[in-house]
Amino acid sequence: MPRRDDRAEKPLQSAETVYRRIGHKGADAIAPGNTFESFEAAVSNGVDMVELDVLRAREGQLIVAHDHDDAVRRRPLGLTEVLDAFCAKPLNKVELDCDLKLPGREAELAGALAGRGLIERAMVSTMEIESIRKLRQLEPELRLGWTYPKTRRDWTQYGWARPGIRVGLAALRRRFPHTLAEQAAQLDVDAVWAYHHLVTPRLVEAARDAGIELIAWTVDDVGRIAELIQMGVNGICSNDPRLFEQAEQVAAGRAPKPDAEPDDEEEILEELEEEAEPG
Repeated sequence: MPRRDDRAEKPLQSAETVYRRIGHKGADAIAPGNTFESFEAAVSNGVDMVELDVLRAREGQLIVAHDHDDAVRRRPLGLTEVLDAFCAKPLNKVELDCDLKLPGREAELAGALAGRGLIERAMVSTMEIESIRKLRQLEPELRLGWTYPKTRRDWTQYGWARPGIRVGLAALRRRFPHTLAEQAAQLDVDAVWAYHHLVTPRLVEAARDAGIELIAWTVDDVGRIAELIQMGVNGICSNDPRLFEQAEQVAAGRAPKPDAEPDDEEEILEELEEEAEPG
């Protein structure tokens, strides 16, 4: 199917910085994520899209929670009540991304979006290849995103995780542009959601050549957000949407770049753990 060029369809922040500001779980650094308070905080801080987690609860219903532990710690919102809220002010001003955490119930998710007229405003992203294929068959017009890499809770099971995580990330950075070029057409996705440490100018070029959007997750550092803006990514997902305006000033040369903090292996593992597939 033909790819949409959303950058051409609508102006976002300015002519200089046209990319999607995406709030992770809403605005998880401002209010607890996957809650109405967090979604509304994200909108009030200027996001273009809210990313939220969709999980199949052990009881069977679709809920908005990252994993089953998250669902136990609080009363999670049901998917239907969240989608209803995105049809009313102030959440009707933004796009939404449903991050499908586990395979299964794709038809229910697609039907819930379609039944509320949200297909045009929505994207579904997932690490699950089979879910992408099912959703494409169910709703050909629904935008789909491939989340990469597919992560699990125990990163120590991977040979490159610890202590060689930097070496492993470097290897993934080298390989992923080629992998994306091979997989994009087969998967028929509209976007790839890539862990921000894997994003390089080569990956930006590969995504453009494939005709898909490149969205970086999850970035809470002003300097790194500015770098990604300068590379030309199509979207950046952050827990703190207040950082976007600062980063845009840095990227445009109107503010100095803050001193970069060295990447810490524990921090990287925590970031990957945050997006881990629920166990």
